[in-house]
Amino acid sequence: MKDKNAPEKKIILGIIGQIGSGKDTASDYLKDRYGASPHRFSTAMTDCLRRMGIPDTRENLIQFSEMTRKQFGENLYAKIIGTDCRNDPAKIVIAQGIRRPADIEELKKLENFRLVHITAPAEIRYQRIIRRGEKAGERDITWEQFREQAKLPTEMSISEVADQADHVIDNSGDIEDLYGKLDELMAKFLAE
Repeated sequence: MKDKNAPEKKIILGIIGQIGSGKDTASDYLKDRYGASPHRFSTAMTDCLRRMGIPDTRENLIQFSEMTRKQFGENLYAKIIGTDCRNDPAKIVIAQGIRRPADIEELKKLENFRLVHITAPAEIRYQRIIRRGEKAGERDITWEQFREQAKLPTEMSISEVADQADHVIDNSGDIEDLYGKLDELMAKFLAE
């Protein structure tokens, strides 16, 4: 018996947003609720750093990304994610952590790709990253340091790429509000 909620064709969602906007929360919810299969840009970089015994701090990830992209092309990680998304047998696949114009240029080549921009005010995002402490040193970051991170090359290009989003979700409310907005978006995608 066919699942009436399963899409006819694969849906590939690109999720973009600034630090602390809710990308991981959205991805986790889509995975749990809809069986989506997430693929993060940072996974390959984090794996390499850990294998070399280098802490996977935000700064080290940025340096590693800059170095490898300079050597092997700006779209290096987008090619990896694109291949992973294309080969993933799941009907809903997520490309998470898109940051650069070269990333989106590569991913837009994927059939049925949609870019979703998740937004939230800086103050809310700052509080979220302190609470989660996902990367080394995040729990102790000051407001000034957080604002300086927004000026890093990996963060500066997000707004340029986000301007190409097919859908925007304002995540300044609580988690239930975000889930409701994601459900609305998925209902639209599944009805197409």
